[in-house]
Amino acid sequence: MEEDGPWEPTGLTWKMSVPGLMAGGRWRCFPVPLGSFLFQALRSSCCRKKSSAPKNIIPSVAFCDENAKESQNALDKLFSSEQQASILHVLNTASSKELEAFKLLRGRRSTNIVEHREKFGPFQNLESLMNVPLFQYKTTVQVCNSILCPETRGKKKLQENRFLGKFIKPDIRRERLKAVNSIVSIVIGTRRIAWAHLDRKLAVLDWQQSNRWRLMDRTYLSSVYLEEISSIISKMPKADFYVLEKTGLPIQNSSLFPILLHFHIMEAMLYALLNKTFAQDGQHRVLSMNRNAVGKHFELMIGDSRTSGKELVKQFLSESVLKADPRVVFPADKVVHYRQMFSSTEPQRIEELYDSLLQAIAFYELAVFEPKP
Repeated sequence: MEEDGPWEPTGLTWKMSVPGLMAGGRWRCFPVPLGSFLFQALRSSCCRKKSSAPKNIIPSVAFCDENAKESQNALDKLFSSEQQASILHVLNTASSKELEAFKLLRGRRSTNIVEHREKFGPFQNLESLMNVPLFQYKTTVQVCNSILCPETRGKKKLQENRFLGKFIKPDIRRERLKAVNSIVSIVIGTRRIAWAHLDRKLAVLDWQQSNRWRLMDRTYLSSVYLEEISSIISKMPKADFYVLEKTGLPIQNSSLFPILLHFHIMEAMLYALLNKTFAQDGQHRVLSMNRNAVGKHFELMIGDSRTSGKELVKQFLSESVLKADPRVVFPADKVVHYRQMFSSTEPQRIEELYDSLLQAIAFYELAVFEPKP
């Protein structure tokens, strides 16, 4: 084998000239004794074969068995005996279509499980699931978790909560909403307050408004507000929930500040008094509903502004008389009275009354009945 670099004898030893970089940037050779450590290192580096590639290491059977045993032990530690029994029951009894209800078992995986079960018999343990094509250790753990806690149910519930949270505050469990028998929908105006009492069949049990007040004429003490609102609450019927309209007046507009302050005072007092008066189980019974969400539900929005709901309420009133299965059911003895209200020469006089009815209908159709996100 040829060695790189010039060689020269010197006495009883040999030296090899090694190039080095000087301070001026020029290279110069330095003699290195053959027996030195540096020489041996250089020689080993030069004589190393360039084609030396790592050999493929084939694991022994014992090593594979040890890994499989570790995987089984890991699965046993992750799931209790009861959980393992539940998972195996699903894997051994569910059809391919039923297995596809779990997100991680859609497609070929569910078919592979059924085919493996028919060919080799029921699964004896969780580790045997890794013998099925498309199943590794990580996949097996994810599938077992999804069987114990189906992701589809959790995601659906999360979507429902997010949907409700867009227009109802505070957050409330859907189970309570589904159990609602009746609600009172309340809309606050600058001169009056209106409410509509509807049951879950959308039958109007009560629908009225307060007399004209003068709370916006000048500054009043809180005791005046409290006396006025307490008097109104005494006329309201009992219900499972009381739904207040949440207005969307812009805070930036300083000219609207007195009106906004009025609404906030009314809303705060209604929250406090209604919860104290009608609460029975210590849970919230007073909710806020976004005004624009109601407008969008009935297609009453023009841009960011909401139009009057008078014509829509008139339509519901007519359908209650003409249709066998109307959307809203009005009491027969009150139909004439309600029609007379619509013929009023002051269309703005009962706008709060229209809004209270529409809000009640929207609450049932969006929150109580099956939502359509």
